[in-house]
Amino acid sequence: MSDTYDIAGIRKEYRLQSLSEDDVHADPIPQFAKWWGEAIASGIEEANAMTLATASADGMPDARIVLLRGFDEKGFIFFTNYQSAKGQELLTNPRACLVFFWKELERQVRISGLTVSVSDQENDEYFHSRPEGSRIGAWASPQSEVIENRNWLEENERKMRERFSGGMIERPPHWGGYRVRPTHIEFWQGRPSRLHDRILYLLQKNGTWKVSRLAP
Repeated sequence: MSDTYDIAGIRKEYRLQSLSEDDVHADPIPQFAKWWGEAIASGIEEANAMTLATASADGMPDARIVLLRGFDEKGFIFFTNYQSAKGQELLTNPRACLVFFWKELERQVRISGLTVSVSDQENDEYFHSRPEGSRIGAWASPQSEVIENRNWLEENERKMRERFSGGMIERPPHWGGYRVRPTHIEFWQGRPSRLHDRILYLLQKNGTWKVSRLAP
């Protein structure tokens, strides 16, 4: 029981900033860009780390940390193995939620929407910008599959290094990116006494965004 009480006793009072619907941008992408710039400027390590939540065809939820690799007015991009668990889930249920938590700024951003595959050109450009070891790893690892042991993985990596020795490491056909096209974006700013600021953007049928305040 003492461990339970220790966990329950963890407290942090949020006091750094506030967030008002009168001050935010009318479009959530520029608002995200503003917060993103402030996260980068603050020196947060791996500010692009985000929780990606997906669900299977029968509704079983799944979540993991991935890295944001780009965003614009069309959505938020990450890359993965299409044959991985998340790739298979997105194939049958192309809906996802992204969550950023920048504790240093007492901020959280939640993004929900539909996913689409990015173009082959975007996939190739990003893949060939990756370090050699990451490109080899995309071939060597059958992501999310059960394997014998670590030695099997390292031996497979060695084989792939031999295969591509002296030549260009092509992008595997099973590897590429997804773009999450947002329909809901919520910006959360921590405030004292748990009376946090929550501003929600909801995409309307005419392509505009409705801005609302949510109770904390």
